[in-house]
Amino acid sequence: MFCGETEQPQTFMSETSFVKVVFHVDNFTDQTYFSFDTRAEQQLVVYLRYGQHPELYPNRRGEVVQGSYCERIFRDCRLQTCYVQSPAYPGVYPRNLHCRYYLNTRLPFIKLYIENEEFNIDGQRCENIMTCPMRPISSGQENCPYDYIKVYDGKNEFSSVIGTFCGMGKFPYSIIGTSQDLFVEFVSSPAGPLLNTGFHFNVGNWPGHVDTAGSRNGTCDWLLSSESLRASGDSEGIFLSVAHWYPPHTSCTYLMQGDEGEIVRLYFPSFRINRIESPIQPIDGDCGESLTLYDAPWPDDSKIIKTFCDTFSKPMEKHDFVSTGNALFVRFESKTGSYSGSSLYYWAHYDFFNNTKLGEPVPGKPCDEVFASWKTTKGWLRSPLNTLVYKQTPNSEDVQCLYRFVTDKRLYARVILTVSNIHFKEHPYNPGPCLNCIEDRIDKIVIWEPLLAGSNSSYPPITLTKAAQTGDLTCLCNRHTGSTQVISRGEQLNLQLIIDSAHAALSYFKHNAALFEATYEFVHGPLCGPPIIQPTTDGEIHYPYYEAIGYVEPPKSIRCIWEVKINRERDLWMHFDRIKFASKSCDDGIIDIYLRDKAEPHLSVCGENVSLAKELPILSAAQLSPHDAEPSITIQFVGRTSPTRAAFKIAWTELFHLPRNKDGSLMTSRLTEDGVLEDSNEVCEFACPGEAGLCIPARLVCNGVINCPNVTNSKDTTFSDESEELCVHEAAPEINWLYVSLGVVALVVLICCICVCVCRKCCRYCCVDD
Repeated sequence: MFCGETEQPQTFMSETSFVKVVFHVDNFTDQTYFSFDTRAEQQLVVYLRYGQHPELYPNRRGEVVQGSYCERIFRDCRLQTCYVQSPAYPGVYPRNLHCRYYLNTRLPFIKLYIENEEFNIDGQRCENIMTCPMRPISSGQENCPYDYIKVYDGKNEFSSVIGTFCGMGKFPYSIIGTSQDLFVEFVSSPAGPLLNTGFHFNVGNWPGHVDTAGSRNGTCDWLLSSESLRASGDSEGIFLSVAHWYPPHTSCTYLMQGDEGEIVRLYFPSFRINRIESPIQPIDGDCGESLTLYDAPWPDDSKIIKTFCDTFSKPMEKHDFVSTGNALFVRFESKTGSYSGSSLYYWAHYDFFNNTKLGEPVPGKPCDEVFASWKTTKGWLRSPLNTLVYKQTPNSEDVQCLYRFVTDKRLYARVILTVSNIHFKEHPYNPGPCLNCIEDRIDKIVIWEPLLAGSNSSYPPITLTKAAQTGDLTCLCNRHTGSTQVISRGEQLNLQLIIDSAHAALSYFKHNAALFEATYEFVHGPLCGPPIIQPTTDGEIHYPYYEAIGYVEPPKSIRCIWEVKINRERDLWMHFDRIKFASKSCDDGIIDIYLRDKAEPHLSVCGENVSLAKELPILSAAQLSPHDAEPSITIQFVGRTSPTRAAFKIAWTELFHLPRNKDGSLMTSRLTEDGVLEDSNEVCEFACPGEAGLCIPARLVCNGVINCPNVTNSKDTTFSDESEELCVHEAAPEINWLYVSLGVVALVVLICCICVCVCRKCCRYCCVDD
């Protein structure tokens, strides 16, 4: 039913093949008139309704529900394949309509493309177009009392209402649903002017949907766990900005929850910040929409990493936001709401990294660790499990991870570090071999002692640069599967992993294999005694160290390493003054003697071969000082079962040789004046028996310890510096203490008798005189 006046021609296009016109007036005068003409058109001609090539899309305007006038179903819509139109479009629509449109696409999110389309739905009571004010497009049921369309986010009228719209003009935005379905309802009043031409929508899907590896609670609250990500088989998870409509005061949250010991990384490969183009409820002021990142499992305002705002923030693309714990929380908030998605458009990637530390982490350092002996006496370590450290270094700075091993002299005196399985990749920009490990820009492991042996911990530590200058370090840069063992001389040791920044991220980021593996052990407890023995002409090692027995609890196993330093140009003779093992098995206890720069022991003594300790060979100065190094030997004792049941005493003496004549005989004639040799500054105070020409100081003769190697003479008797022939002492006269006691008693009795006699005489004399 149309009423009122219109001075401009209006077109009505029928939906069916029949039209019936009824003209009714209450008062017919000469001012009452109308005129019209009709014609039939082919669908090909009416392209505004059917589009180009309608023969290719016979259901472009939807399938009419049987028995209805304007109820239509649209299935599997793609762009330009579904036209949602008001009846009689592009002409004026009939009155008293209630049309229902069921819209569906193959993929979410479904989108009504109505942006910049003519929208003409009003139904005001106007006499003519000149007197009828043109109302702009508005929304809300209260603003549209006559004609309107209502859009629902779902399959039917029981779904959430996106909005109610009416007015005239160009629609400023499109509408995007949250799924594959929308339901549109078009209602026109029973009567109205012959003015409004309705609407035309195109339907398609908006490619803003990805499958997120997580669980959703409600509309847009997500739990994105590392367990869900692993189950999906992907190394990175993805979530997008809200690409569909949402009401005002919407809050969408994303909780990225890792396992214990993991950290979360979040970055945005694509980020764009626009003004709010399609607000449902416009506001004045800043930050109508915001995105906030929290370093916490909940929106803790004290742990905000970054907040992006629609009015003044700049997007940060490809920047890594990394949590300190195992959770990172992201919250999107909108005060305005939107019909077609967020003004903050982002494509977010997240992943999890194992940040477990085998030692104690150093605050403020991404991969430094401290291994203290009071936490654990031995263990293992490897390159960082968190390979994000290879990517996060600033430009031109190498990746450096420092592992410190610290103990106390009262607990242990040494650190043993064994590095194995080094798997550095070939440097793409420096493919040459590892020639100069310290100076070349290559991947390497450097080991050095930050404190000199025996120095106080208050001294400034030795830096890597200083250690490199003195050469007191071990540098490993070649890829190998063997092991390298370093034994510290003091109670601290440093290991630093250095990766060249030129290829760190390229080669090792998300590289699951370890670059190196190592084991460590703190050894040489108080029962072992001093770990380093300075050069002396003679010395002894006692195990156990008696001074420590009173205050140290015996351990279940023990490992002692002594470094015995020797004076230059001296031979060394050692012997076991006494020795006892817990059992005959070498697995329970063994003593190894190592020469300098030798990996294998020169001599091993245990319960099985304890007889070897009786006759130890003399170690020459050449053996003690290879390549003119500082002469020394290393003695190691390992007790694995009841170590306190073992006991031994190792004594040693430094020896030097007498010179020889040309015929090979000893130059004994040179030992004349003051015992000084002509060709040497050495003083031979005592020449050991035998033909070896060995000398020791005179103070070592007959001191109760054998300092010269035993020599067997022709009578098959052994003699040395402690032989009875040398150490004969005059016998001291024996005192018979019994006789001495009896004599003293007799003397006391005699004195008493004399005293008694004298007293009697004095008494008689006094009495007679009276």
